[in-house]
Order: sequence, then structure tokens, then C-alpha cells
Amino acid sequence: MEQYRVVFHVDEGNEARVGMALKNIENLMADLGEDNVQVELVTNGRGVSALVKTPNPHQAQIEALAAKGVRFTACANSLRQADITADALLGTVEVVPSGVGELVKKQVQGWAYIRP
Repeated sequence: MEQYRVVFHVDEGNEARVGMALKNIENLMADLGEDNVQVELVTNGRGVSALVKTPNPHQAQIEALAAKGVRFTACANSLRQADITADALLGTVEVVPSGVGELVKKQVQGWAYIRP
């Protein structure tokens, strides 16, 4: 079976945009098969707010996707700019030095890029 790698990008704090990205991830995994796709959601800018513990209307959905292997990352630069500490993030979130740098690395490695 073919292995797909897809990086999703959220740079807005808009809840509808975050919800769309998460639904896109669910639909992609259902279509291609959970075992056939690696997925990462990279947040930067105001998008890092999507990964805070509270208030977070998407927490259950994020945790369920993380349990299926989806990687959630937040930009350290954006967290500093927004005065959000790593402790304020959901436990499944990894902090990367730069969201844009993470996107570039993934694309150089051949990951498909999706910005819902």
C-alpha cells in the first residue's frame, strides 16, 4: 500500500478554520486509511491558539486524532509573540522552533501541503 504524507497548516485563530482543518484530516484518514497516511498539523501566528488547553472546543477531536498518530505542532516564535507558554498547550502538542521552518522541512521531504 502507498504511504502518503500530508502537512496541514493553520495560521489563523478562527475556530471555523480550525474545525475545517480537523475535519479535513479526519476525512483524509478515512479515505486513504489511517495506516496509509502520516499527518501533521502545523500552527503558527494566531493559529497556535487552536492548541491551548482551555478554552478549546476542539480538544476532544484533537486528542482523538493524536491517538490515531496525527502530530500537532506549535511554533515557538508565535507562542512567545502571543505570550502562551508550552504548559498552556494540550498534552499532545509538540513545540517546534519555527512553524514556517517546519513547513519547509516537510515540503522538502515531499509532504503534500494543505492550507484549508
